[in-house]
Amino acid sequence: MTYETLEVRVEGPVGWLVFNRPEAGNAVDARMFVELEAAWAELENDHQVRAIVNTGNGHSFQTGLDVRQLANDPEALRASSRQTRDFALRMTSWHCGVTKPVIAAVNGTCAGGGLHFVADADIVIAADDATFLDPHVSVGQVSAFETIGLLKKVPMESVTRMALMGAHERLDAERARQLGLVSEVVGAGELRDRAQTLALRLAEHDPERLRAVKQALWSALESP
Repeated sequence: MTYETLEVRVEGPVGWLVFNRPEAGNAVDARMFVELEAAWAELENDHQVRAIVNTGNGHSFQTGLDVRQLANDPEALRASSRQTRDFALRMTSWHCGVTKPVIAAVNGTCAGGGLHFVADADIVIAADDATFLDPHVSVGQVSAFETIGLLKKVPMESVTRMALMGAHERLDAERARQLGLVSEVVGAGELRDRAQTLALRLAEHDPERLRAVKQALWSALESP
């Protein structure tokens, strides 16, 4: 598949899924909706790939739905709304049933729907200039799936505060690490190299064992 909004590549045993709409903060438009599902499937089905790194080009990691673009495309907006209503989103690795370890390497701004990709990654690292926020309430929307997903990683008080404060509440990278939203903070210029190093270390393990560990851990979160 030829991608317009993503960079998808394989470097040895490491697959890379890179958001590539830097001029729009890497926001998800109608085209990216389609490409994300295809990209996750491509990397999942590539037997060479043992681990996947998800990051963004430019100054933002991911800023959620491109509301401006979707507003000008009524059918795309309806499709997005249906996916949300029917619990049928197909954006993140978890949505798409990826069984390989996924590292989110957060560069710059991670906002709104971008938090989906943080909540659904297996390992999250961040550049020291990264920021996290949930502006839904500030733009007349309700935060739901993103913040619910974050409850798997972060104390409820911090998630609630972020959701209710909207654009007034921004977590810097160090605060995100303290809360457990990310496990490591590195210099912005070192982020991709560090993600590559972690992915290569993951790739040293037997893929079936990695798959089994991931399945066990994530299944536990879904159990009563």
